[in-house]
Amino acid sequence: SPFTAAMPTAPKKAAPIPEHILKKRKAVEAQAAQRAAEAPELKKKAKAARSFVFKRAEQYAKEYRQQEKSLIRLRRLASAHNNFFAAEEPKVLFVIRIRGVNAVDPKSRKIMQLLRLRSINTGVFLKVNKATLNMLKLVSPYVTYGSPNLKSVRELIYKRGYGKVNKQRIPLSENSVVESQLGKSSGLVCVEDVIHEIFTCGPHFKEANNFLWPFKLNSPKLGMSKKRISFIEGGDYGDREENINALIRRMN
Repeated sequence: SPFTAAMPTAPKKAAPIPEHILKKRKAVEAQAAQRAAEAPELKKKAKAARSFVFKRAEQYAKEYRQQEKSLIRLRRLASAHNNFFAAEEPKVLFVIRIRGVNAVDPKSRKIMQLLRLRSINTGVFLKVNKATLNMLKLVSPYVTYGSPNLKSVRELIYKRGYGKVNKQRIPLSENSVVESQLGKSSGLVCVEDVIHEIFTCGPHFKEANNFLWPFKLNSPKLGMSKKRISFIEGGDYGDREENINALIRRMN
């Protein structure tokens, strides 16, 4: 009848948890426990690494200040004796491609591939020697170059620096990126090491420069004046010595 009390039903059994989920849960817990056990040691190592990098950066800053003071002293000494001061030749150049792919002869195209200047507004550091100077003479209508100062090198690497890691373009946001690629082979463990090696043209310049991806720059503010005329004639291409730093500011 409709007034008959409903019979109590037995509680449903919970569905068994699949074995693969239990295994995964166990593995995740084991990993979390391992990370928790390793955390104090990793924290200690990170603190020691930060201290080491900071001391090295201070050492470089002191070295740069001494170089600058020495240069000022020598200039004043030469002026006091009515002599000319001849600064030493630059060891490193920064080269920027300012022309595109149209009407580029095969030889110039090949040289720019060797210099890693495959597209317009890309820049690379180059060590000054007879071979690089000869190559730059051949491709000078398509590039502009000069000797970068410390500020330019630092701004380029910190703002637009990317490293080559397993053939991938990885931003230099952490010192560990540099250490993983250059630590064992070259002893470079932080971004300041790379800046110092590039600026001073140190013994590991080649490794540091190959690690850096070619710099992708913006079109210069206010544009170029005359790309088809050399810099010394009022145009843009060719050697612009110290004036490359002003162009880097406009393109960075």
